[in-house]
Amino acid sequence: MLTREQIEFAAENLKGEVRRTELIHSPYYSSSLGVPLYFKCENLQHTGSFKIRGAYHCLSQKTPQQLGAGVITASAGNHAQGLAYAARLLDCPCHVIMPEGTPLAKELATLDYGAEVEIHGANFDEAVIYAKQLAQERELFYVPAFDDELIMAGQGTIGLELLEDLPELDTLIVPIGGGGLISGIATAVCETKPSVRVIGVEAASVASAQLARRKGRPVKVPTRCHSLADGIAVKQVGDLTFPIIERYVEEIVTVEEEAIAMAIVSLMERGKLVVEGSGAVGLAAMLFGLKTIHKGTTVCLLSGGNLDVQTMARVVERGMLAEGRYLKLRLEMIDMPGALAELTKVLSEIGANIFQVSHDRHKSSLPLGEAEVILDLETRGPGHIQEILLVLEEEGYRPEVLH
Repeated sequence: MLTREQIEFAAENLKGEVRRTELIHSPYYSSSLGVPLYFKCENLQHTGSFKIRGAYHCLSQKTPQQLGAGVITASAGNHAQGLAYAARLLDCPCHVIMPEGTPLAKELATLDYGAEVEIHGANFDEAVIYAKQLAQERELFYVPAFDDELIMAGQGTIGLELLEDLPELDTLIVPIGGGGLISGIATAVCETKPSVRVIGVEAASVASAQLARRKGRPVKVPTRCHSLADGIAVKQVGDLTFPIIERYVEEIVTVEEEAIAMAIVSLMERGKLVVEGSGAVGLAAMLFGLKTIHKGTTVCLLSGGNLDVQTMARVVERGMLAEGRYLKLRLEMIDMPGALAELTKVLSEIGANIFQVSHDRHKSSLPLGEAEVILDLETRGPGHIQEILLVLEEEGYRPEVLH
């Protein structure tokens, strides 16, 4: 099993190659949650996530003969970028298989780090099968995303940094995907300070670690893997990571998609931090989870910040909708000059800010002399939404809420 000594060796190996990321105290969240809260900002790491730590440490421990033909992996995002960056540092050819549907921004970022990218497979599992097949055919070194002791040791260096920067640490909240990150960190922290509570957080739609804990072994989640937290949407935890999770991780909790979206938006507004879905699950669990997991001095790991602009726009809209700060309405009104101006006047008087308005008088289902209006509104919360609907009803508009 992975040891602290392996992680300490990795820390020495990574000096000068990766960023020692900031540990930031948050007065706002500390006050609202009632505990001293710190963020470990791996979203500010080279390539935008913690993955560079494990990737570089893994490659640097291989012989020139092992890396001679190059390395290969399957990934739709952070692991791809981390490996490509590490391979460039070590002057090693890198080939990445990305599944169909991978966001273009992630593909371009991986290319920018010098990797050769090939799109193959309808999903991540198919991409992995193909990557391993190419590894055999071309004698490439296959680099797993998480289930490898060198990878885990590299990720575990985060734990050593945490204890050095915050010796009074009581609770550590870490995202779980395949388990490489939490296994490494938990080993480093708990072998040094066993009193620290390590809490793992998963997306509820892909709760593979929770399922493995219930079954007593890694098993595949029998559902489609789709989540805003795509970086941890892993169907099955690793064979090597699972026993470490069982040994050191006190509790595994899950969060829903709306909570993840709201946490991303909250971090932007309150923390001034751009964090992807997988990096925001820890804060989502604290803010919107079913139980209190933060006790004593708490660190929430922000594992990555690779949020592309298109996803960011959708997430912000979804987060605002979940918080009652966004409202989409359909209504019908008389089609005559000044009618739309009168509607906007009513909305203005009750403080609803119009994002977008669509006016259609040609829809065949409309009664003659009427028009359809679709409104996107910024609101101040659930109470304000109810006020808007009530006033529109009183004015005779018969609003229909669209989701």
